[in-house]
Amino acid sequence: MSQLEDVGEQDGWRCWVCDEPVDPNASVNDDRGPSVDSRTNKPRAKVGNDFAGGERLAHRACNTKKGAVTPEIPWISGPMIVEPAPLLAVAQRLDRKGGREVVARCPDKADAAKTAEWLEDRFSRLAPGLPVTAEFAPGGGQFLVSLTAGRRR
Repeated sequence: MSQLEDVGEQDGWRCWVCDEPVDPNASVNDDRGPSVDSRTNKPRAKVGNDFAGGERLAHRACNTKKGAVTPEIPWISGPMIVEPAPLLAVAQRLDRKGGREVVARCPDKADAAKTAEWLEDRFSRLAPGLPVTAEFAPGGGQFLVSLTAGRRR
């Protein structure tokens, strides 16, 4: 197997940035084609694996675009979410410091529950080396959604 196939299988042929499927048969020159993202420019011996687990699968366009700017990880559409935190920055902080971080507010309990469920699922792919637990609690007439870092795998 090639490195691309190994990384594709590891990530279930889903782009770590946009979380959409990657066609393993698409041309690597196509914007929606597969590419291996090393996630860092530093030598692996100095860095080691971070929360994302080292090399990850990305669409060619997602990988190229993130070279110029920090990628924005999209939030779920559907539930009403107020002031969503940038998920990549949240993952980096939780990986570095651990603990708990409030990541969004929702006006009702159903939206908060759906958001918390989605966050756990999304972080299982975004940051496979960083297990998190999502929860929500009432506060100030709304529901605060938070992530708590678990023990590193």
